Amino acid sequence: MAEKNDSWVLMVTAQTPTNIAVIKYWGKRDENLILPINDSISVTLDPAHLCTTTTVAVSPAFTQDRMWLNGKEISLSGGRYQNCLREIRSRANDVEDEKKGIKITKKDWEKLHLHIASYNNFPTAAGLASSAAGFACLVFSLAKLMNAKEDNGQLSAIARQGSGSACRSLYGGFVKWIMGKEENGSDSIAAQLVDEKHWDELVILIAVVSSRQKETSSTSGMRETVETSPLIQHRALEVVPKRIIQMEEAIRNRDFPTFTCLTCSDSNQFHAVCLDTSPPIFYMNDTSHRIISCVEKWNRSEGTPQVAYTFDAGPNAVLIARNRKAATLLLQRLLFYFPPESGANLNSYVVGDKSILKDAGIQDMKDVESLCPPPEVKDNIPAQKYKGDVSYFICTRPGRGPVLLTEESQSLLNPETGLPK
Repeated sequence: MAEKNDSWVLMVTAQTPTNIAVIKYWGKRDENLILPINDSISVTLDPAHLCTTTTVAVSPAFTQDRMWLNGKEISLSGGRYQNCLREIRSRANDVEDEKKGIKITKKDWEKLHLHIASYNNFPTAAGLASSAAGFACLVFSLAKLMNAKEDNGQLSAIARQGSGSACRSLYGGFVKWIMGKEENGSDSIAAQLVDEKHWDELVILIAVVSSRQKETSSTSGMRETVETSPLIQHRALEVVPKRIIQMEEAIRNRDFPTFTCLTCSDSNQFHAVCLDTSPPIFYMNDTSHRIISCVEKWNRSEGTPQVAYTFDAGPNAVLIARNRKAATLLLQRLLFYFPPESGANLNSYVVGDKSILKDAGIQDMKDVESLCPPPEVKDNIPAQKYKGDVSYFICTRPGRGPVLLTEESQSLLNPETGLPK
C-alpha cells in the first residue's frame, strides 16, 4: 500500500453548491433508492454564497469511518451514508501519489477507512437544501479521492441515494432530474439544461425567515403525502409533465414571464399538496405568506413579472429577480416591510453579494428607516411593517457546479492526523 509506512494521510477537498427547485420534487416511488414520482428542474446557486465544503481523507492509521458535520461528529451508520460509501468504494481504482510514496490498489480500498469533514456556509436543515449540497459534495470528493472514472451524470445517480435533490447539485446553471423508469434507478439521473452563463442576468434574493431545523423533515413529509394526499398523484401524472416541457422552453428562451408563472404556480401547488396531507404539513408561515403578497402586488402593478418566488420545505423565500434593477427594487421593498431589529448590523442582515445594498442606495439603518412605501401601496392604507421577521437576506445568482479546492489551507482536516483542524 505504501513503503511500509502506515502514517500517511491522503486528502481531497471539494466545494459543491446547493440548488433550489423551480419545478418541485415531492414524493418517492422507491424509498431506499430515492426514486421520485416526477421529474424536477432546479437552479444551482452561486457557491460563493451557498455551498458545502467537504474534505475526505484516507489513511491506514484510521480504524473506522468517521464524519464531522459543521464541527460536530455524526454517525455514519444511516443507510443513506452507507449507500453512497458502498457505491463509490465499488468504483474505486488504483491511486498513486509519487511525492508521498503512496500507492493504493483497487483492492486496498475495501479495507481502508475514511475521515470526512463537511461544512455548510448556510443554515442546515432549514429548507435551503443543505443535504443536497452535502451529499453531492460527499460523492464528488470521494470519487476524486478514489479515482472513480464515472462522469457527473453517473455520480448523480449515487448522490441521489443520499438525498434526492443532491443529484442536481453536480451541475451548475439549470438542471433537470430525470425520474427514470428502471427499477434499479440506473436511469434516474441529473442532466444540465443550460450552464450558469446562459441566463446570467438573473439575481436571486433569499429571505431567511427561520434558520431553525424544520418540524417535519422532507423525508417523512414526502412519505406521508404519498400515503394520504389524493392530489399528489394528479400532480405527478398530469400537472408536472406538462410544466417540465414548458419550463425547459422558458429557460432555453429566457422567457421570464412564463418562467415566473410556472415557478410560482409549482411552489404554490407543492405547498397545497403538503396541506392536503393527513395530518397537514405547514412549511410556510405568516412571514412567507406576506412575502408572496408583496411580490404578487408588485408584479401585478408592473403589468409584467419582475420577480418569481419559490419555497422549498421551509418558510424561507427564494426570490428570483429578472435582472439587477428588479433585484434592487425588490430589496428596497423587503427592507421597507421587513426591516431589521433596531441597532442591527446591516452588513450581517444582507449577506452574499453585498454590492446590492449600494445599488439600492442603502448604506446604514437610517437609509432603511427613510424608505418610502412602494408605489403599489394605496395611500389610504397604512403600510404595516414586520420588524425582525426576516432573520437576514442572502443575495446570490445562478452558479457553477462542484470544483476541487487545491490549497491545503482550504482543507477541513489536518494533513498530518486526518482529524478536524
